[in-house]
Amino acid sequence: MNSTLSTSQGILPTTRIGTFESGPYGQTEPEFSDNEETELLSVSWNQDYSCFSTGTSCGFRIYNCDPLKESFRRDRTGGFGIVEMLFRSNILALVGGKFNSQYPPNKVIIWDDHQSRCIGEFSFRSKVRAVKLRRDRIVVVLEHKIYVYNFTDSKLLHQIETLSNPRGLCCLSHILNTSVLACLGLRRGQVRVEHFGLSMTRFIDAHDSQIATLTLTMDGLLLATASTKGTLIRIFNTMDGTRLQEVRRGVDKAEIYSIALSPNVQWMAVSSDKGTVHLFSLRVRVVGEDSSWFSAAQSPAMVYQCSLSSLDALISPSTSSANPGSSLSFLKGVLPKYFSSEWSFAQFHLPEYTQFIAAFGSQNTVIIVGLDGSFYRCSFDPVNGGEMLQQEYVRFLKTYRRPK
Repeated sequence: MNSTLSTSQGILPTTRIGTFESGPYGQTEPEFSDNEETELLSVSWNQDYSCFSTGTSCGFRIYNCDPLKESFRRDRTGGFGIVEMLFRSNILALVGGKFNSQYPPNKVIIWDDHQSRCIGEFSFRSKVRAVKLRRDRIVVVLEHKIYVYNFTDSKLLHQIETLSNPRGLCCLSHILNTSVLACLGLRRGQVRVEHFGLSMTRFIDAHDSQIATLTLTMDGLLLATASTKGTLIRIFNTMDGTRLQEVRRGVDKAEIYSIALSPNVQWMAVSSDKGTVHLFSLRVRVVGEDSSWFSAAQSPAMVYQCSLSSLDALISPSTSSANPGSSLSFLKGVLPKYFSSEWSFAQFHLPEYTQFIAAFGSQNTVIIVGLDGSFYRCSFDPVNGGEMLQQEYVRFLKTYRRPK
């Protein structure tokens, strides 16, 4: 699965990347108007949940989340199955999807929308399953291999072998002081964590079943995972692989679509094919929860030393909002594990079997985007939990599902 790379003038350094507000991005469509129905191929958040991107059967579109607004669109360019943003910059990673003869699904296009041109491309011998971006890295995920490139000169830095990965599971940290990647290992249920700044690899046996989804905190020190069984979500310390918390989504098998961790690491949102977004209260935290702790650390090695020498500090001694448990939890160790489980703190109900991804907005809100072209914003009570309240619902895109 060797890769080939060609660039027109090299990939622009991140210091030259503009923002949505500063560049001439063409038309803006605040009314979400469509002349004809479009098939929605993909939806994904940017790194800080401030925007989301959509790949459609005729191009791609970028939306701002708060307030919900279409920032720009590029239609009549063919379908795109992957549209990956780099925060709020003009740089996008694109992979062709259905109905795109110009950009095949085995090629990654690095697109500068400020210049309206391709500034780099990566071609592979097999289909690209995912692309992940950091300000200093481009990560391309194939079914059995992951390639890590330097952003500025496109130099290949790392190649990682994985178990079969048709979902393209991979996630990155996004604080520059820590360079962490999590992906599938070489065994079922195993996650591989690369701490590139420390030249350290950690293998975590997260589940007995295959991994369905995974995510990292912004600093990469905490990992959340779910398996294809879809009943339990687990939180791990990526430094030593310790399991810090386990919560239960439900009893029946479910397909987990997304896991999101709030920026303050107090909450976790989980969406599945059961039509419910579950919100969990987290009992884990990172030493120095704000990013100023990392600027105070002199090196990644200090981050490593602080995390391992004070592992207990990763687990908050108390929390103002606890997940509910079974009334029989006092019989833990006697009754089956189910009876001592932590259940969700708050819930929001959606149509079943539509794929939704969830993230966190401002002021105790959860934002949800669906492959049916719908956007929800709901609020939760951080003290009492319970049913979340719908604050906003918008059909941002009329969608058309082709018969199979």
